[in-house]
Amino acid sequence: MSSIGVPTDAEFKRIVRSYWRRHGRHDLPWRKTENPYHILVSEIMLQQTQVSRVIDAYRSFLKMFPSFRVLARATSADVLRVWQGLGYNRRALMLQRCAIEVVKHHKGALPNTYEALCALPGIGPYTAGAILAFAFNIPRAMIETNIRRVYLHHFFPRGRNVPDTRLIPIIERTLDRKNPRAWYSALMDYGAWLATQMKNPNTRSKHYMRQSKFDGSDRQIRGAIVRLLVAQARMAQSDLVAELALDAERVDSVLRKLEGEQLIQRCHHRWCVHNPHWSLSQ
Repeated sequence: MSSIGVPTDAEFKRIVRSYWRRHGRHDLPWRKTENPYHILVSEIMLQQTQVSRVIDAYRSFLKMFPSFRVLARATSADVLRVWQGLGYNRRALMLQRCAIEVVKHHKGALPNTYEALCALPGIGPYTAGAILAFAFNIPRAMIETNIRRVYLHHFFPRGRNVPDTRLIPIIERTLDRKNPRAWYSALMDYGAWLATQMKNPNTRSKHYMRQSKFDGSDRQIRGAIVRLLVAQARMAQSDLVAELALDAERVDSVLRKLEGEQLIQRCHHRWCVHNPHWSLSQ
């Protein structure tokens, strides 16, 4: 250990692995599978959502949509109905669009290369790396909230405004190349625990953004609109304004943004959940 408290790589690995052996969340359902589709569903659900809220939703989603092919053929309204309670509804439709692409271009099997994964809808650099690690046990340096917290805490104890470009080489250097699946699980569990023990080290990251207030936000209105359209199938804009009890111009602005993101669409002078058009071979 250095004079400013920075561990050697070997010491760091022992700290993380020791915590995980004793306190790791080994019973999480997505930790008990290597099914690429199941891993993808869990990773999309876990984005910006607490683990405790995801567990039941993950099981319900897989029960309703057990494969890429079933998800690809579902209606978007059904997908959003099962997704209710997780928020960020765009994730659900991107997951479905990803399933459509996997069925159309990859014969229903998720590819196992970083480039092919990143080419799919809804899959960015972190999600691609997580799928490689957790589904295929392929090592690749990746970073998310809990991983960032661990490396900032141990390797930049006095750092301020630290960019991820300074973390990635250390993540690469300490990566377990034989078993990245277990190593990343350990890092994430240790990072989640650190969040309960101290002021969040992520506030020292250059990429830190404070979560905006939810009540009264456009994000809250977006969620309310999607819930209404899932429940009612189609609604006139005037009825949405009345149901939401909000200013008509603000509702119109949110509706236009949702339409632009292909979350909703016009259906005979009413609004409904957007449904992508595709053809799948039987």
